[in-house]
Amino acid sequence: MSEFKLHHLVKELLTLTNSKANPEELADYLEKHITRAPLASSSQIGYQNEVHEFAESCSNPQAFLSKYEELKQKNVDCLSGYVHLMYLISQDAPGKELLSKTCINPTISSSTSLVSPLTLTDLPTVKNKLKKAITMPSATCVNLNRQILNTTGLPTATTPSMNSWVQRRPTMSWDFSRSTMQICGTNPITNIPPSSQESMLIEDLLNILMGLPGCYIEALDLKGPYDNREFAINENIDPPLKGLIKQILPLASHYSIIQRFIEEKMRFEYGQVNNALAECMSGLVVEYMLFLTQIETEFRSENLNLHKMWFYLQNKIHSLGIISNIATTINKSDSIGGKVLSLLHEQISGFSGDYKAQNLCVQLMQAACVPYMKMLGMWIYKGIITDPIKEFLVEDNEVVQKEDMPIDYSADYWDKKYTVRRERIPAFLEPVSDIILRAGKYLNVIRQCGKTLNHKVETIEYKLEEKHYIEAIENAYKIASQTLLDLVMKEQDLVGRLKSVKHYFLLDQGDFIVTFLSLCEKELSKNINDVIQARLDSLMDLALRLSSATNDPYKDDLRIELLPYDLQFQMFKILSIQTMSEQEYCMNSDFQNELYGIQSFTFSYEVRWPLSLILNRRSLSCYQMIFRHLFYCKYVERMLCQVWRANKVTKKFAEHTAKQYRFAFALRQRMIQCVQNLEYHMMVEVIEPHWSSFLHNIAKVNNVDEVLTCHCDFLVACLRDCMLTIPNLLEVITNILTICISFCKFMQQAQLHYLEAELGIVPQSYIDTHMLQGELGVCEIPDETQMATFSENIAAFDEQFTKHLLDLLGLINGLNRDSSDHERLFNLLYRIVFCLGDKPETWLNN
Repeated sequence: MSEFKLHHLVKELLTLTNSKANPEELADYLEKHITRAPLASSSQIGYQNEVHEFAESCSNPQAFLSKYEELKQKNVDCLSGYVHLMYLISQDAPGKELLSKTCINPTISSSTSLVSPLTLTDLPTVKNKLKKAITMPSATCVNLNRQILNTTGLPTATTPSMNSWVQRRPTMSWDFSRSTMQICGTNPITNIPPSSQESMLIEDLLNILMGLPGCYIEALDLKGPYDNREFAINENIDPPLKGLIKQILPLASHYSIIQRFIEEKMRFEYGQVNNALAECMSGLVVEYMLFLTQIETEFRSENLNLHKMWFYLQNKIHSLGIISNIATTINKSDSIGGKVLSLLHEQISGFSGDYKAQNLCVQLMQAACVPYMKMLGMWIYKGIITDPIKEFLVEDNEVVQKEDMPIDYSADYWDKKYTVRRERIPAFLEPVSDIILRAGKYLNVIRQCGKTLNHKVETIEYKLEEKHYIEAIENAYKIASQTLLDLVMKEQDLVGRLKSVKHYFLLDQGDFIVTFLSLCEKELSKNINDVIQARLDSLMDLALRLSSATNDPYKDDLRIELLPYDLQFQMFKILSIQTMSEQEYCMNSDFQNELYGIQSFTFSYEVRWPLSLILNRRSLSCYQMIFRHLFYCKYVERMLCQVWRANKVTKKFAEHTAKQYRFAFALRQRMIQCVQNLEYHMMVEVIEPHWSSFLHNIAKVNNVDEVLTCHCDFLVACLRDCMLTIPNLLEVITNILTICISFCKFMQQAQLHYLEAELGIVPQSYIDTHMLQGELGVCEIPDETQMATFSENIAAFDEQFTKHLLDLLGLINGLNRDSSDHERLFNLLYRIVFCLGDKPETWLNN
């Protein structure tokens, strides 16, 4: 279970129970303390004990057990897990008390949902509504009918409404049609001797076994559509004969169930698997009818009695009993598609000791598998789904259209367009369900790239030995995965693309970044509303041509993007998804006017299909977040270096004046050292080792899914080790960089005095330029009072910088050292500690 999914479930549980606990703390507790241990009810004996113990704790144990058996017969999914959960709740007294306080009173909810009964006073209102409905215009009726049809669950285009022919013409049914019942009152059996009764009863039995009414054996009405057929035997029949008849009549019950199953499941809306299974059962019924014809021939030749008939029918009772049991199980569970095949597979496994019964189940299974295996073959060999009734294990969600793929290269296509529906997976295909999904997805990508698929669709059959169909599926998967991998890695040059992305987003192309900053620094220092993006595009293109990036064949795909939020807000908004802070970030949108270009600037990258599967919006967003962090650090380092260059003018100051700047220069140097250590940590100690591991792993992949996994792991590791996924660390680093920028702006104001000391007079052009940018304050020569104010400001900057630096060291030192997740951050700890100036020994001792 993913972290976000766990947070969502915890939040929903706390909402339902009206709890005020912090969902983040509870989710962290669950992740740390709950292990994936096997259930205590994994054994059948332990599970049955839990069922009986929970039943005893119920107010009506018998009702619970009967409902449990009913659901068990229907093969309800996750029944055992649900019962185990209820058992655990019943053993937890505090949990039961909490749930009893927060549960909804069933009597209240049921009373509100009940419709009040009609009374005499309501009849005029009902009469008027009926008159309006009768006199409604025909066009309105048609529209109303369309609205009703559109609200139904079945799609009208793929599942046309069909009435059963048994309902329209009940006399055509071979299951004891009432319209063909004969009343045999003219032949009483009371005074007939047993020897003569036997002949009459054999003829009656032959009719009953064929689904026709008898004279002395009456088929009773069904209590439910899937119940066993029961029969009433004439009381005047000789008891020994009646005993033989009772032994034979279960065959008629089995036949009745099978015939009802065939007549119902032949309809289109029950799916191709049920259609094929009903067709196979129909063939077996034909064989059964031929057998009864042979029995009747023996009877007409006067070579048959009830004992012989019972002997002949024993095998048929057993075989039809198996078929009727299968039909009853499918009917009660209302199964279609893959679930039907799972039930048949269970029957085959259950008859492993009965060769004939197992062969019969295999025959039914092979017939039912034919349409399903055809769908499977079309999917793994052509990437096409032919599934009008939603039976196949793979479902096309149609979230991304082909014509939108070059533009909207989101991850939805790969993650959501094709999904596996677990309830439709046949039990014998469960181990290979994932590679079935991937094989078809790979072929879809290849076909949408304009490539021709020449794979021959081979016939896949169900066999008792799994290797027959498992090998066919695995071979098809290997061909599809290798074809797509060659397309992505060789024809589309995935590694070359990723290296190009690394040049720009991970600052691998150093001369390009320096050139770009030199050209765009003035534009990026403006408010975001004043930034002209067209100018940035032109300057970026110029920087690409002037630097070594001009040799990159994919440089023209680089784009500029100005986001309406800074990096800290973006990361916090992502990390707060499905937490209590999410609503605050969703409602906060009033900070665009406070942004500067450097805070909102980022690169974007144009990616075409099929590389957009790997470089999708999600992964590009990760690249952008890393880039914004590195680029902002580079910008701060550049400003500090400009201050360093300007500080050289103080060499011409008098000794007592130059001493006033000593603390400012020391603070500047500590800031430069801090920012450069942060950059070194991220670029040398984090990105480069992870990139090297990524290239090593991607060279050994066997399919595109492994490429996606390697790429995702690389980005996650970079985000984590660059401290972007730890909110407290990111906030402290942002504060440190903000203080550095404030210090640089303050020192730029002091640069006016440096120029006056060097030139004797400040150029008017310099004053006008920097006054417009709001960088300059006073223009007078610094006197004693101003130097005192300068020293106080520097001391304030030093205090703030040191405070946040200590916070950063404390947060890194407080990380879990037992885990390897933050191992690289401890190297940064010993680098940053020397930026404290004269205080590192104090911190180390503490």
